[in-house]
Formats: sequence, structure tokens, C-alpha cells
Amino acid sequence: MENKEETNEQYYPLCPPQPFEHHTPPSSSRNYSAADYDRPSSPPKPSFKPSRELEESIKNQTDVTLRFTKQLLLTFGKNNNMVYSPLSIHVVLSMIVAGTKGHTQEKLLRFLKSKSIDELNDLASNVVPLVFADGSSSGGPRLSFANGPEEVRCEVNSCAVKETNGCIKEIIPEGLVTSYTELILANALYFKGAWDQDFNAPKAQWKNFHLLNGSSIRAPFMTSLKDQYISAFDGFKVLKLPYKQGGDYDRRFSMLVFSSESGFIDGYIPHREVSVGRFFIPKFKISARFDAVDVLKPLGLSLKDGDFTEMVEDMNLRLDKILHKSFIEVNEEGTEAAAVTAALFYGRAMAPRIKMDFVADHPFLFRIREELTRTVMFIGHVLNPIAYEAI
Repeated sequence: MENKEETNEQYYPLCPPQPFEHHTPPSSSRNYSAADYDRPSSPPKPSFKPSRELEESIKNQTDVTLRFTKQLLLTFGKNNNMVYSPLSIHVVLSMIVAGTKGHTQEKLLRFLKSKSIDELNDLASNVVPLVFADGSSSGGPRLSFANGPEEVRCEVNSCAVKETNGCIKEIIPEGLVTSYTELILANALYFKGAWDQDFNAPKAQWKNFHLLNGSSIRAPFMTSLKDQYISAFDGFKVLKLPYKQGGDYDRRFSMLVFSSESGFIDGYIPHREVSVGRFFIPKFKISARFDAVDVLKPLGLSLKDGDFTEMVEDMNLRLDKILHKSFIEVNEEGTEAAAVTAALFYGRAMAPRIKMDFVADHPFLFRIREELTRTVMFIGHVLNPIAYEAI
């Protein structure tokens, strides 16, 4: 990310995910030991301890997320900035599974890498309440999550505005809900977190950001002289930016920035702070929308002709669209992100203690996750940090 040659690197496709258990990072300039991952002054240990079965379920959902992300970034996000919430889409798909039977249910469970509906319910009942408990009263991130069936378009859109703090105005455009629309399954999630370590606000510096086509644009960058969580490996680096935790020790949120897809797995995530030399991250704001049906179909999951007879009694439903809209803004203060998904049914590692640079002046990938459960809440990439179009 620090030199122009890196603009020629291809970060598609995303690397396949690794097992959930801790990984030893690949060899670089030194050998790693368990002590490298021990932080001094560690916070109290969280009370949440996932079972082996739950760990496996979360790992499987991360596999599904990365597969979906690869397809999304190669299509809808090929030439555009992109952000989406895999958790929001997963919750809607889980709700759909509950209303299916026979081959349709088997196909959905196979795609979600789940053995049964009970396993999906166990994952949701353990992860969602923990991840989306609002922590703002104790100094942590503000979170909210709303989920359920709706029947009227304006109710869904009003819910989207309310639950996302106004970040998303409309998920279902006018004209999509007709007299043939029998059911809408929708959820909305919202995240707002302040950085654990402040940037040097408001002293944003304008620097060149190098685009995929070889040209460059001027963009505002955030900077800091404080130590940062950075891992350096052959050909790429990974940055972790923690959010303020406050008095909430059962959750730890962070943003991860990857200079290439090679670090897009848990084994490369930094666990210890290092001194920084040149350190610049662009401010950015992204809004994106797509129909997840168009992403799922090339992955082998076509649901338009599925059996949804268990969804609503005495009604033959046809799944028409899974609309998804997401928003994210990153600045010196922190991150605000939101997502809404609506399914419409119609009848029918540690680095050496030397100064390390991290200059994100080329296209990069990012994700927001909860550290303890490793639940991925938002994923996206930045191709042009000053390109924003409200949608």
C-alpha cells in the first residue's frame, strides 16, 4: 500500500477461509510464539464462552460470508465502492429456511452450511443478543437490531429510517409492493462506535489515493502518531482499529483494514500494538444497494421456485427479491454503519517493535466484526474514498 507498484496487485478472488481455531501466521521476518499474542494490561476476561458447536457454526457462517463477498465484489462492486452486512442477510435467509420444506430447505441449509433449523436458531439466539446489545450507556458502541415480518411497504421503510438512525431512508422503492405481495421479511441493524484511540482530528491531510486504473485522486486522510495494531507479511499488511469498549467486557468491536485479500482471514489479524512511522487512512462514506437473489443465483442458490408452503398457512408463496441496502461513514471520530434487508414474497500476529508504516492510499478491503464471537457485521471495499452517491 505504500508504493505505486501495489496498484497492480489483484485482490480477487478472496482467499478461502481458514478453520475457526487460532492460526499461526505465515513466516515473515521472525518467528512467532504464544507470548507474541499476549497483551499487557489485558481487560477482564469476558463471561461469554462459546461451545465447540457454536464455534463451528460461526466458522461455517464466515465461510458462507466470504463466498458471498467474493461474488458480490466481482459483480455489483467490481467498479464501485461497496459495503454490506452479511449478518443482516444471514438472518433473513434463516427466517426463510424456517418457512421451507423438502428440497428447498435442504438446499438452503446446505448453502448456509448448517445441519438443521435448530442449529441456525441456536446460532441466532446466542450471537444476535450478545452482539447487538446496546453498549452506549456504558461507554461502548451504540447498537440496535430489529427483525420480523411486515405487511405494508411504508411500515418497512419507516422502520428502516427509525432503526438505522436515519442512515437508510428507503429499502423498498415505490411500485414493488403490489396487490400480489403477500409477505415481507425484514430486519434493520445499526452500529455507531468511537475509536479507542483518537486520530489527530480535525487535521485531515489531503493526499493522493491511487485508483485501480492507474490514475490518482486527492482525498482527505486521517493520521496518528500513536501505536497501532498492524501485522506485516509478505506482500500485504493488516490494520486493526478497535472501538471504545467502555464497561462492556463481553464484546470487543474493531474495524479491520486489509491491503489485499490475502489477509482477509482470522489468522493474520494483529494482536499487539507497534510503533508507527507513516500512518494514513482515508476518510470515506459509502452507500450501496443490491438484490441478494442476483448474488445467490450464480452461487447455486436459486429460490424463486422454492417451496415456501410452511411460511404462511394455506398460501403458495414465491420469493421474488431479497433487497439489501447498507451505509457506512468512517471519519476521525469513529464509524457509523447501518443495513436493512427485506425479502419480498409474492403469491405464488505480532510484528517487530520497529516503526511500521500503514498508508491506505490504494483500494483496500475492510470489515467490522465483534472480536469474541468473530461475527462479521459489515464488509466492503474502498476503490475511491471521495466517491459517494446517496441511494
